[in-house]
Amino acid sequence: MSQYRFRESLSDFAAIFMDELRTVFRDQGVLIFFILVPLAYPLLYAYIYNNETVREVPAVVVDEGRSQLSRDFVRRVDATADVRVVAHCANMEEAKKLIRQRRAYGIVRLPRSFSADLSRMKQTSVRIYVDMSGMLYYKAILLACTNTSLDMGAELKVMRAPGTTEEQDLVTQYPIEYRQVDIFNPTAGFASFLIPAFLILLLQQTLVLGVGLSAGTARERNSYAELLPLSRHYNGLARIVLGKGAVYLLVFLWNAFYCLFVVPRMFSLPQIGSPTDVWLIALPFLVATVAFAMTCSVLIRQRETVFMIIVFCSVPLLFLSGVSWPGWSMPKFWKVVSWAFPSTFGINAFVKVNTMGATLADVRVEVISLWAQAAFYLGTTLLVYRNNIAAARRRLSEKKLNLRRRLDSRRFNAQSPSQQ
Repeated sequence: MSQYRFRESLSDFAAIFMDELRTVFRDQGVLIFFILVPLAYPLLYAYIYNNETVREVPAVVVDEGRSQLSRDFVRRVDATADVRVVAHCANMEEAKKLIRQRRAYGIVRLPRSFSADLSRMKQTSVRIYVDMSGMLYYKAILLACTNTSLDMGAELKVMRAPGTTEEQDLVTQYPIEYRQVDIFNPTAGFASFLIPAFLILLLQQTLVLGVGLSAGTARERNSYAELLPLSRHYNGLARIVLGKGAVYLLVFLWNAFYCLFVVPRMFSLPQIGSPTDVWLIALPFLVATVAFAMTCSVLIRQRETVFMIIVFCSVPLLFLSGVSWPGWSMPKFWKVVSWAFPSTFGINAFVKVNTMGATLADVRVEVISLWAQAAFYLGTTLLVYRNNIAAARRRLSEKKLNLRRRLDSRRFNAQSPSQQ
């Protein structure tokens, strides 16, 4: 008997698996989010940010002193890789006009006393005004002006200390030697910082969108707008959840390989973690995301509903992950909210292993949390599917009962004239 039940369960699992697989590959909307979006979006975003850093930011100069030293300062700023001087303005109003016209994103203002202050060994100032609609503009102009100020200041120190050796001049210029080492992101680039987190979030959002579209299709196709069809194969909760979930997991195992291994290699993004550790993170993340998506699918009544729910959450989830904004500085409420989504633990674990070279032991909290989410959402999926099946059977029974009552009423009406 047990062997027969096992064969029956296996047969039902295979039937549900093939039915869901056909649904996925027949539905163009599901295919877009399961195949096309994970294939194209990583290339699009990585290509947009492929330059890593913003270079040659257009800036204008207001040189009120117009001395040799001030011209030398402007020339050095223009020679940096970060800033390109596009105009010399007579006053601030003219410079602000160019900013409003978006012909420049910053103003470098040198005071009239620039050269005189330096000649008298007085501290002078260089003021910068930057369009703060883009933080990268501010970073580029500030670094260019700061580095130029430090270099010119060091040279002026040497000029005022004649009769010294080259070694003494070097000590005068830089009494404390420092060396900047950018760890985990050698290029200090935007793509190396953002794209790894975006790839994990993309996998989650496309999976939830695809499953939601599939659920909307099922509700539009099946009787009474139920999530599951009334079929003899859809009788066991475990075989239903495993059969449908196996399809989603199978498709996204390939998507995970493409997004987490192929795309970073194509765009030379940091990949210093162990591939085995990355897979040991990706697997619980995908399982948790599949279970999360199947639980959320009970909320999807029409195909369009999933777009309003999931797309709206994409940007907040990136912030809640703690990558774009430190997680420890978030309010406690939003920190707890972030724990409800697999992307939070998946992003942090993947960035630590793939970008920072952490081992699996270093991210055991995140991995355990992902498996805990997988178990929790698997339980909620079984619960909502059980309620769905019960509701479908109850409505089917009501339909049969109403049909029987109508047939009995027709027979009674048909017999009544003859009896009269």
